[in-house]
Amino acid sequence: MRILVIEDDREAAAYLVKGLTESGHRVDLASEGRQGLERARSGSFDAMIVDRMLPGLDGLSIIAALRAANDLTPVLVLSALGDVEDRVQGLNSGCDDYLPKPFAFSELLARLEALTRRGGAETKLKVADLEMELITRQVTRAGRTIDLLPREFRLLEYLMRNADHIVTRTMLLEKVWDHHFDPQTNVIDVHISRLRQKIDRSFDQPLLHTVRGTGYVLRPPRG
Repeated sequence: MRILVIEDDREAAAYLVKGLTESGHRVDLASEGRQGLERARSGSFDAMIVDRMLPGLDGLSIIAALRAANDLTPVLVLSALGDVEDRVQGLNSGCDDYLPKPFAFSELLARLEALTRRGGAETKLKVADLEMELITRQVTRAGRTIDLLPREFRLLEYLMRNADHIVTRTMLLEKVWDHHFDPQTNVIDVHISRLRQKIDRSFDQPLLHTVRGTGYVLRPPRG
């Protein structure tokens, strides 16, 4: 899943980003309320984690603005304000769940996954006989389980979300590695080669193709 975290506390933000990334999710971070609202409006996210007390614009105001614009992305609010009245106010603002601080990361992850299922967020990707379950992180082709490392999973997820479209090396570096560096590095070639071995080896029809001089494309067999 692609998740937006809006949190101004550096330590808490680092904790969330680390945990979510290690769980296989793509994470965008905003540390100020207005920046968070702008990021939420400009991106396509499967879920958001929003701190209630933020500089610039508080979390509940962010949610109210999104709901007024008919943005129904599932939102989990984090807050040190944990009284019943505070939780009720948060839920009435339009958030989908409210988790008081401090919290256990395992509970946050479980609540987040429950929200995406309940909210109807996309939880499964499919290209021909290749299927990816975004919540359980299970990948299969023709019913056979394919074991992927976290980076391979992110790479395949991006290719599947852009199936039938050519993705460049620069796009992969920015979206999968979150880096902006020399596109001549061979890190992409190495990971593409490993991924191709896992999803295409032992199958009659290849799905992952190299477009010489441009990039790569994941597409179903023609005809």
